[in-house]
Amino acid sequence: MIQYVALLRGINVGGNHLIKMPELRLCFETLGFGNVATYIQSGNVLFEAAEQEPADLTARIEEALAAQFGYAARIVLRSHDQMRAIVAGAPAGFGNQPERYRYDVIFLREPLTVAEAMRQLRTREGVDQACAGDGVCYFARLASRAAQSYLSRIVALPVYQSMTIRNWNTTVKLRALMDARAAEPRRSPPV
Repeated sequence: MIQYVALLRGINVGGNHLIKMPELRLCFETLGFGNVATYIQSGNVLFEAAEQEPADLTARIEEALAAQFGYAARIVLRSHDQMRAIVAGAPAGFGNQPERYRYDVIFLREPLTVAEAMRQLRTREGVDQACAGDGVCYFARLASRAAQSYLSRIVALPVYQSMTIRNWNTTVKLRALMDARAAEPRRSPPV
């Protein structure tokens, strides 16, 4: 069994696509996934599944979400190993000054590449910093000038449909939750 996190796009934000976490968890359990849990209302689902192609797994989840909740579901899927690499691969000092900067991780959905995302991701000098990672872009913005950040303009870009954003604290917490779950005694796989 492989441990994954599904990062749902655009649910429970601004009154759109309201989904209760118990219903979301049940949707994943109905698909036969094991050890399903959600983390905060923005659509982070931790689960275990038998090894399969990530694209097939993503399509299966998106189809189930669309059928169950009636919206054009899009997710970004990451394995436990990928989440470890994302946190470990952050630029030096990223996340270390939360009183001064707001830190976000932009998770990319294939086929969008990091190179293409970085070409389209604008930064404002003296406010924003962006750095490429493995399947992600790391973005920091000066808290005192956050209203001037170009990060909010990303929603107008066509590539926005192929990404989802989580703040650094959420990203680190998801990795920590996955680490803790991996350390638990093995459960029997779902039937």
